[in-house]
Amino acid sequence: LVMVFYGSYGKSNTVSMENKVEHQAKNQITYDIHLPSDLGMIYKVRLGLQSLEYSISQLSLHHFKMQNTLTLDTFSLVINKTLPLSLNGDGWIEFPVEWPLKEALSVVTYHLTVFSRNILSERNLVHMTACIYGTHGDTGDRSLLWSLQNVHQGEDNESFVVIVDAVELGELDKVVLLISSKTDCKLDIKKLHLKEAVKEHPIYVFEVNEAFSVDANKTKIQREIPVSFVIRGDKQKNDIDNNLHKEGSQARNLTEYTIKVYTGDKRGAGTDANVHIILFGNEDKSEVFQLSQSQEHQDPFERGKVDTFKIRTKKLGSLRSIEIGHDGKGFASGWFLDKVEITDASRNSVYCFSCNR
Repeated sequence: LVMVFYGSYGKSNTVSMENKVEHQAKNQITYDIHLPSDLGMIYKVRLGLQSLEYSISQLSLHHFKMQNTLTLDTFSLVINKTLPLSLNGDGWIEFPVEWPLKEALSVVTYHLTVFSRNILSERNLVHMTACIYGTHGDTGDRSLLWSLQNVHQGEDNESFVVIVDAVELGELDKVVLLISSKTDCKLDIKKLHLKEAVKEHPIYVFEVNEAFSVDANKTKIQREIPVSFVIRGDKQKNDIDNNLHKEGSQARNLTEYTIKVYTGDKRGAGTDANVHIILFGNEDKSEVFQLSQSQEHQDPFERGKVDTFKIRTKKLGSLRSIEIGHDGKGFASGWFLDKVEITDASRNSVYCFSCNR
């Protein structure tokens, strides 16, 4: 059993489940996992079997629970699935990680349509995987030839649909193909279409138009294919155009504020909790902003550090006060805030709010 963890700072390498903890309960195994780097907020886990090629044994998974041993943050989920999902099929399942007060992603079924000339005739000799990338990570390498749906075969063209279940990927970016074969052959791939199964649009189109000469004695062929264009439905296209027009009008009425947050230089002053801020002016107040993308530091609000953030909001007039706080998340989340400086370039004004506690 192997796992891959996805967090706000990136993803882990494949983690092998080897370090078992002693004295296990019946039908329950606990592992100690030491990730080589801080992944930030874990939002997705992928679970799989390491070597499907050499074994047809199955593993029934009923329940999954993980806990950060430092913060004691705990996540649990009922799975009730068996790996692999078929005898020679997709060996992976993945699920979103849900944390209190945080909106989790959902699991989506994707339809990947492959347009080619001769893959179907070679499918028993060829091994082909695709890794789909989006703004919320990737699917990992998924087998393309294990379960084909909607197969259409003509004289010199063919197409088939591959079903991929994954935590939603957001806006799709690219597909990486890996191709190998037990014998020398040539595969002619024209293009890929990718969309969510329950939606007609958008359809992401990846133009390939390449004949791959596969040599049985050589390593796998790898191709990175960026998205060529996106087919959007008429209503969606109109909605996007309207939103762009609306956003353009709103942008002209927005004010940009530069916020400098000074964390005190005292023992235990820093925090890993999630910090928010609200600005109050003599004309209006802002919405709640999460201060997460510091311009200076990947890990903001550390002892003695200054973090700069930029926000855009409606015109507030002259600033009178702020509300700043955090959600108390994490071990020893207490935070010593020195002061906050806010610059409104449109009014050529700098406001200083001292806290010192």
